[in-house]
Amino acid sequence: MNSIASSAGEHYTNKRGPPCSDLRILDTAAHVLTGIEATLKDSLIALARDAMGSLRDLLPIAVVISVFQLFVFRDSATALLDMAGGALLVVAGLTFFIFGLRLALFPVGEGLAYSLAKKGSVFWLVAFAFALGFGTTIAEPALIAIAAEAAEVAAGADVILPSDEAKKAYAQGLRLTVALAVGVALVVGVVRILANWSLPVMIITGYCLVVIMTTIAPPEIVGVAYDLGGVTTSTVTVPLVTALGVGLASSLRGRNPLTDGFGLIAFAALAPILFVLAYGTVQQWI
Repeated sequence: MNSIASSAGEHYTNKRGPPCSDLRILDTAAHVLTGIEATLKDSLIALARDAMGSLRDLLPIAVVISVFQLFVFRDSATALLDMAGGALLVVAGLTFFIFGLRLALFPVGEGLAYSLAKKGSVFWLVAFAFALGFGTTIAEPALIAIAAEAAEVAAGADVILPSDEAKKAYAQGLRLTVALAVGVALVVGVVRILANWSLPVMIITGYCLVVIMTTIAPPEIVGVAYDLGGVTTSTVTVPLVTALGVGLASSLRGRNPLTDGFGLIAFAALAPILFVLAYGTVQQWI
């Protein structure tokens, strides 16, 4: 009789369906899949929006170049097709690049600055600022391109040897100098926010130093130095540096993110000019 009752109980349990624990697992899995689906949908929408923005930004450049190629230089249609293919690759690369920055790197800059400031560790905050400035600048595509071009021009002007090793060393030296300059600039900017120093006074003083250094530096490095100051305020550096300044100013009592959080970009544009002018001057003496 007991075995019959046990069998009947098992039969009744099977007819009721899966146990409650299995139902909870299935319900959790359904919620997870729903969340993943919503995240993917939002990501695809954001990616499409970035693609449209990249296309809108690059379209005027493509139109101007196409008009000149067709009506001024009289290039063939094949050259125009090659340019169109390259432009599409640029749009795709820029789209994924901007999407990745906003998805991961933007929150990191602001969040870490806020956390370090709340923790009260000035050393780690300054170390993070330097590492952020150096790391983002050394990876800046525009800096890589202009440093390589500057090395080619310097070799053509007999400033350096025309060998590949000399040109590579010259370009690498420029990149490291500019990256070091931006790292130091962010450290100065962070200290300015912490100490509440006057931004206009520091910027004006810095450009006075630029004028003095310009009269000392060799003429062939002056133009490169001024251009490299603008190159550092490009796609990678600007969003992260801005996030650092705004996050830090937001976390400090008595600081206004609008008036105190901005200004780091000005330091990031100024310091490379000074450092590259000094780099060229030292190279001339050596």
